[in-house]
Amino acid sequence: MTGQPIPVIIDCDTGVDDALALLFAVRHPGLDLRAVTCVAGNTDVDGVVRNTLTVLEQAGAPDIPVGRGAERPLIEPVRSARHVHGDDGMGDLGLPTPARTPSGLDAVTLLRREILGSPRPVTLIPTAPLTNIALLLRTHPEVTRNIERIVFMGGAVAAGNATPVAEFNVWHDPEAAAILLTAGVPITMYGLDVFQRVVVPAAEVRRLRASTEPGARLAGELLAHRPSAPDPDGDDPAGGLGDAGAVCSVADPAGITTALLPVEVSLAPGPTRGQTVVDRRARPGESEIHEGGRGRPLVDVALDVDVPRFVRLYLSTVERGTSRS
Repeated sequence: MTGQPIPVIIDCDTGVDDALALLFAVRHPGLDLRAVTCVAGNTDVDGVVRNTLTVLEQAGAPDIPVGRGAERPLIEPVRSARHVHGDDGMGDLGLPTPARTPSGLDAVTLLRREILGSPRPVTLIPTAPLTNIALLLRTHPEVTRNIERIVFMGGAVAAGNATPVAEFNVWHDPEAAAILLTAGVPITMYGLDVFQRVVVPAAEVRRLRASTEPGARLAGELLAHRPSAPDPDGDDPAGGLGDAGAVCSVADPAGITTALLPVEVSLAPGPTRGQTVVDRRARPGESEIHEGGRGRPLVDVALDVDVPRFVRLYLSTVERGTSRS
């Protein structure tokens, strides 16, 4: 690897796959994880803080500041995903209480400090509802001068998961997602269309679970909690990387194929609320012809992913410093 590491900040709702993302970020030599900020989503915000500190501890990460953020969306009520991530948000794995403590700064203040204090422009990686990021952009718009790019896990071109058309992170706080799209910095949308495709084979999950190194073993346990396919040879299923793929795309952007497309978030009540409306038409339609065009943010939308490349990248990174059997 050449050049300096990319300064990154992860905003998360840890969360099984957020934990996988953190494990990758702290171990990849090309990434400089400057801070982690926490928001309600997969579980309540205090649970997110606890889970984040636990993962950093298990990964042997340096003393990275962790900021507690928004307890609820801007408008919507709190709606967790415990049915996916377990009662504790971490697959109910019985992980130890962390000895680490969060920063004395709230998430928005910590984000501002770390972005403006970075000697190089920062890449923000939100893997959660976008409430903290919206509050940051509205409260401290000056931070955009030192943001290189925002790579967010959210949205979908095709089908959703929270609703038939809306992905969970955007659906959880649609207004915040709409604010993100007006940030005025380059944005990459790592949505469900690629998110669901990156799956670690069962044999690799089994090997990680047998590791004597705590971080690699935790990655295996987390992947086993995110089954994407049954294991024909044993008890360990193949496991989806989920949010971790968004961080992989920052470390290795050539692993995804993107197109610069207009994107907007549906804020109307009803069945389309939270949908990311991605315009893939080759030419204007009747709406624009009869009513005139209107400005919509252009976003680098991930449309394809090199699955074997990201699986290799993830495994080689989380096992740094361990001996592969």
